[in-house]
Amino acid sequence: MASILAKNLSICLILVLCACACALDTAASRAYDFPSVTKKFEEWMTRHGRDYRDDAEKAKRLKIFQENLRLVEEFNSAANRTYELGLNKYSDLTNEEFVATYTGYKLPSSTRRNSSKLHSFQDQGPNSIPDSVDWVKNGAVNPIKYQGQCGSCWSFSVVAAVEAITQITSGVLPNLSEQQLIDCATNGGNQGCQGGWMDSGFQYIIDNKGISSESDYPYVGADGTCDKQASSVAAAKISSYTDVNPSEDDMLAAVAMQPVSVALDASGSEFQNYKGGVFAGPCGTSLNHAVAVVGYGADTDGTKFWLIRNSWDVSWGEEGYMRIQRDAGVEGGLCGIASKVSYPVA
Repeated sequence: MASILAKNLSICLILVLCACACALDTAASRAYDFPSVTKKFEEWMTRHGRDYRDDAEKAKRLKIFQENLRLVEEFNSAANRTYELGLNKYSDLTNEEFVATYTGYKLPSSTRRNSSKLHSFQDQGPNSIPDSVDWVKNGAVNPIKYQGQCGSCWSFSVVAAVEAITQITSGVLPNLSEQQLIDCATNGGNQGCQGGWMDSGFQYIIDNKGISSESDYPYVGADGTCDKQASSVAAAKISSYTDVNPSEDDMLAAVAMQPVSVALDASGSEFQNYKGGVFAGPCGTSLNHAVAVVGYGADTDGTKFWLIRNSWDVSWGEEGYMRIQRDAGVEGGLCGIASKVSYPVA
C-alpha cells in the first residue's frame, strides 16, 4: 500500500513539474507572440522601408526578426554590460546572411606588407601622445556612408583614411569615390564587391596618381567596368602608405596623427546588433571586415576605447560609429583590430 502511495505521489510530482515547465514556456513564448512581435516587425518594416516578395519570405524574415529581438532583450537585461544591443536595418537577417553580405575584407594568400614602420612616432615617446583624439570633431571625417549589399568595406576604409589625411594636410575635406576602387583597383587580388584589402587600394591611388571625387565617380554598390575618363580626374593624391606594427601601442601613435585603416572580426551576432556603449566582445580574430579608426579615448567609467567609423549606415551602432574596447589584454587588440593597420601618406 505504501509503495503504491509513493508511486502515485511521484507521478503527481512529475505532472506538477511538467505543468510548471509548460507554464514557463507559455509565458516565455507569450512575450514573443504574434500580437507583440508582429507589431514591432511591422513598425520596423515601415521605419526601414522593407518589403518582401511574398508572404512566405515575410514569414521567414519575421521569424529571424523574432530571434534577433530575443537576443537584444536578453542581452540588455543582463547586468554589468559595457554596451547595449538594439534593432537596426539588419534585424531581419541571420548572422550568417549578414556576414556574407556586409563584410568583405580579404587578405590575398600571397601578399607583401609595406616594411615601413612608425619610426617618427616611436621617437616621440608616450608623453607626446594625447589621452584622447576625435578626428570626427576635428573635421577630418565625412558623414557616415552605406556600402549596401556589396562587400566593399575595404574601399570605404581606404577612402576614409585618404579623405582624412587630405583634410589634415590641406584644410579641405574631399568626398572621394569608393566606386572607383571597386571598379579599378583590381591589383593585389582585390575583387570589388567580393572583397579586398586596403594596401592594394592605397597602391592603386598611388599608381593612378590620384582618386576621383564621389560626384565624378558616384557609388552604385555593384561591380562595374573601370571608367578611365572619370578615374583620371584626381580630387586627392597620396605619395605612399605605411603598415603599422601589429600592436595597440603603435596603432595609438598612428591614430594620434591621423585616421587609419584597420581590419577586424565583425562576425558575431553582438557585433551585428550593436547599438551603443563600449563594445567588449565576444569576438574572435578571424579578420573579415574593414573600417577606419578615427579616434580613441576613455568612457566615463575609465574603459578605454577605439572609435571606429563603419560603412553600415547610421541605423547601426552610435549613428554609424562604434566604440570598441582598447587595451583589453588581447594580443592584436580586441577583435584583432590592431593586427592589420595601415595609413596613407600625403
